[in-house]
Amino acid sequence: MELFESLMHFLDGYLGSAVYFPFLLLGVGLFFTLYLGFPQLRFFAHAWGVLLGRHTPEDAEGDTSHFQALSTALSGTVGTGNIGGVAFAIYLGGPAALFWMWMTAFVGMTTKFVEVSISHHYRVKDEDGKIAGGPMYFMERGLNMRWLAIFFAVALVISSFGSGNLPQSNNMAAGIEASFGIPTWISGAVLAALLGLVIIGGIRRIALVAATIVPIMGVFYAVCALAVVLSNIDQIGPSFAAVFGNAFSGSAATGGFLGATFAYAFNRGVNRGLFSNEAGQGSAPIAHAAAKTKEPVAEGMVSILEPFIDTLIICTLTGLVILSSGVWTEKFENEFSSFDTEFVAGLYSENNPQDVTALFAHLDIIPPSDDPVRRYAGTLEVVNGVAADAAFTVIHNRSIAENVRYFVDGQPMTGSLAIVDGQVDTPGVVIRGDSLLHSVPLTVEAFKKSFMGEFGQYAVTIGLVLFAFSTALAWSYYGDRGMTYLFGLKAVLPYRIVYVLGFFAATIVDTSLIWLISAVTLALMTLPNLLGLLLMRKEIKSMTNEYWRKFKNK
Repeated sequence: MELFESLMHFLDGYLGSAVYFPFLLLGVGLFFTLYLGFPQLRFFAHAWGVLLGRHTPEDAEGDTSHFQALSTALSGTVGTGNIGGVAFAIYLGGPAALFWMWMTAFVGMTTKFVEVSISHHYRVKDEDGKIAGGPMYFMERGLNMRWLAIFFAVALVISSFGSGNLPQSNNMAAGIEASFGIPTWISGAVLAALLGLVIIGGIRRIALVAATIVPIMGVFYAVCALAVVLSNIDQIGPSFAAVFGNAFSGSAATGGFLGATFAYAFNRGVNRGLFSNEAGQGSAPIAHAAAKTKEPVAEGMVSILEPFIDTLIICTLTGLVILSSGVWTEKFENEFSSFDTEFVAGLYSENNPQDVTALFAHLDIIPPSDDPVRRYAGTLEVVNGVAADAAFTVIHNRSIAENVRYFVDGQPMTGSLAIVDGQVDTPGVVIRGDSLLHSVPLTVEAFKKSFMGEFGQYAVTIGLVLFAFSTALAWSYYGDRGMTYLFGLKAVLPYRIVYVLGFFAATIVDTSLIWLISAVTLALMTLPNLLGLLLMRKEIKSMTNEYWRKFKNK
């Protein structure tokens, strides 16, 4: 597992967490925004008309309606990223991360429009006569670059697990356990069985379920989030001030939060924004390809609404809930995962500005070459769960841990605890203490800071289950379209079986590792898709101008 974690960190350093990645993602979106004359603004009202079927001929070819296609695509994007992903971004980058999520969404509206339009134009029928589409088809048929199409399809299959399967299942099971005390493996087994029953019916059943779940879950979550925001209405102004005030400077240390540089906030905000709305990733075109229409650009316009609904509305509500409640700077008792825990040499205090500055730099994306913070190594003597005095500090979830206790088989530990290179090297030891939270647990605590009190956690859990389950449904379809492209329809059933098994297995894996896998797989899809879109820019512009000319001349 340590080797796998190291590999994921290595790949992430060259992909999602690399300095170039957020600039590339925003740059492509900004290029098309200017190149096409701000389509996210010009076509916004028209997109609603297309969604409602006002401009679609009755004899248009396809398997789903515009609304079902949008619902399926939204079910793929509105997932744990909206509940846990926003919390993870703020935990890493502070309020500034939310600003960069917004920017990703704004230019992402154009990116969605572009990728859906061109992919819809090159859609085909599979062996069963059903519509198949996605970036791999415009790469092969439009660019004559089958090698790029194959690379994308492979990345798509891998990412169906990394983006749509593992993080959804993991966060969903963790939320159910926290709220209802149901072990993760039990909820994982039940939900995996339900997942299998739905996805075996293919896109039509998935679209039908998505069109039912998405509106309900969106309204339910929005109402509950607004209840929390209204309970902390006096903090909304300061929250917005922190978001905009820190956007280009990074977030300063406050409470248990040790601060984040501009680079960290920018990178994590863009990265989580992409995970949330998937603009540029190339997933949504697969759902929209099935929509009934004779005009590919019309379906592209429908997709403009996705980042708006997903990020600018739902993610903003989550962000305001977390920031206005203040829980993102507070420490809570929790069990420490080894992935997020580091023992460092020396005694550090968040009340000492010099200590905060040193840890701030140590925890940055790229620590300084002269980093004074060193990992601790040695043997600790533990008596009744408490380590004897020693010159070390426990860092967990990017905060200085407090009230740290050690347990073995559920009982306070007494004995020797080996620490090697900053990590516990004694098997079977469980560490608990007070530290910052992230992902779903952080959002849960934020929802409790309202008139709903303890019942707030149930609102999060219900929303999480609906969001995550619908996302897993959509991504199962994306993955089987990738398998169909690579190996034909015969590969779909084996893929679905493995997909369901993976959904169950993810319930028992460390959450931070899941987010890391997600970041790596997300970038693997995004890079070839952005390259393909840039190469198709002239055809995209020609299609857009022709559609708009015909529409205005009707």
